[in-house]
Amino acid sequence: MDKEQEILSYIKMNPFITQNDLSARLGLSRSAVAGYISQLVRKGKIVGRAYVLPQEARITCIGAANVDRKAQSIQPVQYHESNPAEIVHSGGGVARNVAENLSRLGCAASLITMVGDDNEGKWLLEETRRQGVNVSQAFVLPQSQTGTYTAILNPNGEMVIAVNDMRINDQLTEEMVRSRWPHIVSSKLVLIDTNVPEHILAYVIEQCKHDQLSLCVNTVSAVKARKLPRDLNGIELILPNRNEAEVLTDTKINSILDAQEACKQLIGRGVKQVVITLGEQGLVWAIKDESEHLLPPKVEVADVTGAGDALMAGVLFGILQGESLHTACRLGMISASLTLQSRGTVSNLNAEQLYSLLTQHKSEELL
Repeated sequence: MDKEQEILSYIKMNPFITQNDLSARLGLSRSAVAGYISQLVRKGKIVGRAYVLPQEARITCIGAANVDRKAQSIQPVQYHESNPAEIVHSGGGVARNVAENLSRLGCAASLITMVGDDNEGKWLLEETRRQGVNVSQAFVLPQSQTGTYTAILNPNGEMVIAVNDMRINDQLTEEMVRSRWPHIVSSKLVLIDTNVPEHILAYVIEQCKHDQLSLCVNTVSAVKARKLPRDLNGIELILPNRNEAEVLTDTKINSILDAQEACKQLIGRGVKQVVITLGEQGLVWAIKDESEHLLPPKVEVADVTGAGDALMAGVLFGILQGESLHTACRLGMISASLTLQSRGTVSNLNAEQLYSLLTQHKSEELL
């Protein structure tokens, strides 16, 4: 057994062991022990100076967290008029929503994001922590405003327009990401959304490739999908919707065949697994030598907000469980369907419910 492994075994037996104790047990100088521990931190085998061992199957989500405000008009929307509406607020942001959904499904999810040193930021972190997400790696930025997202919905729950102020995400730097890398590198999966700056996306893709981490990308919107580099080597999974996939491939997607061709193009650029969502038409998933179109369950829609994030969380949950991409996508669509029926951005998901519905849908041949 080499010295790194010996040190790691002692830390596993006693996470509170001191460097002096390790030095005496191993016959090494204290500085040599410190050097080995630094290497273990860098490799993600321990997390930080407190010798916290990495959690099994943890996923780290990097990206936006914001306060969501949703106003659903009681009557058909009248433009240029004041419309009576029911207004609610909740935690939002792509990375945050995915992390919360994963936590509800029993996964160890952590969130690296930025909030302002304001009441909204304090509430958002506390609410996210209350849902079981590890927010210890989040950045609280003084003199900055926590991100906000406001959606106007018609009486049917369909989005009429949405506006956001997420300028805080532009403040994420490589130095900040590096400071969290020991935490990131100990994860089984890493998710990043394209709300972060373009150079941060490129940096995280390159670092994950270097450290052989499974990186998943949520493209967020057609505009923000443009931030991704042409070379997509280093990305394990990408999950764009139709519009985002059209931007990424510079093609029109008017059919299932078009979506499958777009998948092939993205795989040709380096992505290992691609899922393109097509709204009511379901989704198309593809790996190098295989592709499939899946139809979604039929449900009564209460609110479309957060359905895409729930779908991604369901897919990632399936992957963490060791499922095939086919089964992971089925779980993702079930997760999305539950969110579509809920007025909250994140519905009350649980793993048993997903698998129960998966079995039911298989027997009814709905999927």
